[in-house]
Amino acid sequence: MSGVVDLAAVKAAGEAKAKAEQARAAASRTGGAGAVAPAALVIDVDEAGFERDVLQRSAEVPVVIDFWAEWCEPCKQLGPLLERLAVEYNGRFLLAKVDVDANQMLMQQFGIQGIPAVFAVVAGQALPLFQGAAPEAQIRETLDQLIQVGEERFGLTGIVVDPDAGEPDAAPAEVPAGPYDALLEAAASALDANDFGGAVQAYKNVLADDPGNPEAKLGLAQAELLGRVQSMDPQAVRKEAAENPGDVDAQIAAADLDLVGGHVEDAFGRLVEAVRRTAGDDRNAARLRLLELFEVIGPEDPRVTAARTALARVLF
Repeated sequence: MSGVVDLAAVKAAGEAKAKAEQARAAASRTGGAGAVAPAALVIDVDEAGFERDVLQRSAEVPVVIDFWAEWCEPCKQLGPLLERLAVEYNGRFLLAKVDVDANQMLMQQFGIQGIPAVFAVVAGQALPLFQGAAPEAQIRETLDQLIQVGEERFGLTGIVVDPDAGEPDAAPAEVPAGPYDALLEAAASALDANDFGGAVQAYKNVLADDPGNPEAKLGLAQAELLGRVQSMDPQAVRKEAAENPGDVDAQIAAADLDLVGGHVEDAFGRLVEAVRRTAGDDRNAARLRLLELFEVIGPEDPRVTAARTALARVLF
């Protein structure tokens, strides 16, 4: 639990929390594009799907990991309790269940000495929560802290839950198209005119009402990247990065230039290395910039998949 408490001690970013709440409310009002059934809040995860089901999902919702085994008696008490709370919390966190007998590598990576053991991953960052069959009141308190950290520090909106989703007789819900065409066109025009600040604001206006809009998410990531490199002196930035490999700010700036120049693997590799060799705020800054650059390229790109795997190795 100490990891969550330490994070919660960071000064609350009230604006991020408010935006997260607004985004969640907006998604609910529109019928929850991408909404899931309550049963989808509890998933079985193995080593092959860990990067996709845990690390990637942790960018939108805190993922609580329950390490268990069939022979573990306390696990049989804790598991159903966590599953019930996952449904009760209604998408505020996702419960991932890992059978340690079938996934020894994950058990070793998390340094688990005994089960049940419960961890969380928030925006790619692993946090120990508790070990053993803890009392329900303690678990609720821990989950509340975890959710607060996800909202205040990372702006995580959680998962929108549709109680009728997955019903066999339910007709597929029609999601009305949002009135975003004009805003997206204005953003694209601003990008073409090198008005990156205007493009950023236009994309943010779309995302305020539709946080999952893929075109706006991609456009925002691109506009922010172009805005950052607009005033850079490429030669000076690369010289600084080469002479100061331990300077995280220098490596982040050089990674931005790498990506704009089409050197995608170089940009990702530079930031993965920065995460590996640093700690604390520096490590977090490099990791967050790497996640932002993933948005520019797109989650389906194999280079992003490879870099996410490399990031998982240095994080765990």
